[in-house]
Amino acid sequence: YWDYVNLDVLLNIQHPKTDFPDEEIFIVYHQITELYFKLSLKELDQIAKNGKIISSSGQDLGWNSSLDVDYFTARLKRINNYFEALTQSFSIMVNGMEKDQFLKFRMSLLPASGFQSAQYRQIELACTQLVNLTKQSLRESLSDASIEEQMEHVYWKEGSIDVKTSKKTLMLENFEKKYLSMFIEKAQEFKDKNLLSKYFELSADDQKNPALIEQLRLLDLNVNVSWPLVHYKSAVRYLSSKDEDIDATGGTNWQKYLPPRFQKRIFFPNLWSQEEQNNWGRQWVLKALKEE
Repeated sequence: YWDYVNLDVLLNIQHPKTDFPDEEIFIVYHQITELYFKLSLKELDQIAKNGKIISSSGQDLGWNSSLDVDYFTARLKRINNYFEALTQSFSIMVNGMEKDQFLKFRMSLLPASGFQSAQYRQIELACTQLVNLTKQSLRESLSDASIEEQMEHVYWKEGSIDVKTSKKTLMLENFEKKYLSMFIEKAQEFKDKNLLSKYFELSADDQKNPALIEQLRLLDLNVNVSWPLVHYKSAVRYLSSKDEDIDATGGTNWQKYLPPRFQKRIFFPNLWSQEEQNNWGRQWVLKALKEE
């Protein structure tokens, strides 16, 4: 068992920068998050390939010439399970650390931020057309723009502008330097293979499949509403103050970046009514407030 799961390696890849015990909680949870993202990307890749599996030796282990709706639905259920596990366990981040410790060890993260999860950005690119991930007010004008131009206006860049200088944060500059070319490649790769595109490839009858629609809508909520909201809840606990809110480690404007109602990013707009889109995230925010 210990060899199969590389247990010794796994338990020794946490390297806190400070002596505060709660920093290890912060590191471990983010590592768990990235592992769930990895599993999600595996499922998204399988959907993109219609279930084709190639062994390490190059042997074709399975192939569907077209995407089977039951296969599609089953893989979506897996991804939703991963995100629900993350969201439901986020109390580890919201309530599982001492605020005083966090506010001290967080300074060792500068200028890094959880914003810099490249796997999360890849999940977004594999779910929908890139134009749906651009700044909301520009989506219509960018509908026929190139991948490169659309990437210039992707929503998360606006969330990484320094709140004091209105310029790109160092965190964003570092992030783009390391990953931007890869994001453009992934956007090209998934242009016709993302979940929205694969949905439209289905027959008219399959597109009406209730179980599939349920899982697609649930994924939209899990990734674009619930996941940002639990981060917002955590930021309010640790960074909000009656005098003045504390900046995120990356310098992001978390107050406007995290709430779903500001970005209104929706993977599958065709599956939501105009009223639902106009009130995006509202009912889930109200539910969260009732649970407080």
